Amino acid sequence: MHTVVERELELGLVLSPERSIPVPARLTYRTDDPYAVHVTFHIGSDTPVDWTFARELLVEGVFRQCGHGDVRIWPTKQDGRSLVCMVLSSPDGDALLEAPAAAVSAWLERTLRAVPPGSEQDHLSLDQGLSELLAMTPRDGLRPTDPSDGSPEPGA
Repeated sequence: MHTVVERELELGLVLSPERSIPVPARLTYRTDDPYAVHVTFHIGSDTPVDWTFARELLVEGVFRQCGHGDVRIWPTKQDGRSLVCMVLSSPDGDALLEAPAAAVSAWLERTLRAVPPGSEQDHLSLDQGLSELLAMTPRDGLRPTDPSDGSPEPGA
């Protein structure tokens, strides 16, 4: 069984230095995917827009500028408000989003209590997944060949 930590919040999509529009979003963290955070943006289309990136990147971005490539995060203050800025880049363009730092930090704290840093690998169930991957059933049509058992070699 795994735990899900979610938070609905409103982000600001920055259109210009003077103008932004509200974007409802959901932050999701699942203990069965312990290295990742998932952000779902509800932008008024038929399907929401989903982004997934490293939890560690968001944790660091609350305190200092970090990231490169598709996701860049940094803290800032504007009009006395503490914000976390995120730039998300895709082939369709870049989006600058602002989130209230207190809400993001409180949500991150909940994720860090669910899976403390450094213990992520304990939540991966790699042994179970590897066992399932390597399990062979008769319907697979595959079987190991052992030359000593007298079985014909494949292609013989």
